[in-house]
Amino acid sequence: MSETHAERSVARLAAVQALYQMEVAGASTADVIADFKSGKLPRETEASITESEGDLDHFTSVVDGVVARQNTIDRAIAKRLSKGWRLERIDAVARAILRAGAMELEQRADIPAPVVIDEYVEIAKRFFDGPEPGFVNATLDACAKDLRPAA
Repeated sequence: MSETHAERSVARLAAVQALYQMEVAGASTADVIADFKSGKLPRETEASITESEGDLDHFTSVVDGVVARQNTIDRAIAKRLSKGWRLERIDAVARAILRAGAMELEQRADIPAPVVIDEYVEIAKRFFDGPEPGFVNATLDACAKDLRPAA
């Protein structure tokens, strides 16, 4: 795994944790960015073997992007949920994963959609033993069709 890939993987995991912290504990964007810079957000990933500190720019772009585009991102996700399901019914960690992944699909055309989806499925596997990683995979894959129609 290249250093850049490892740094982005660490940043993605931290961004999911930050988005969760923002939703559940009411932390601000400034709070979670400061936590990331100071190493307070856990950064354990398989990529941590590289001793990566994480890509601050990528972390910040994901967190800021989700905050700035949350209504659009939430609509894109909600559109792809099963009939009768609402985004609010989904576990808060899964919701953070979906929001981060959808943001990257929408805003980071420089990163191939399969890479984005795979990265967030791997994050889901770190938090869930059940069907959630498959749910994240299917939902982000469906969102990619809307958020990256040319891809």
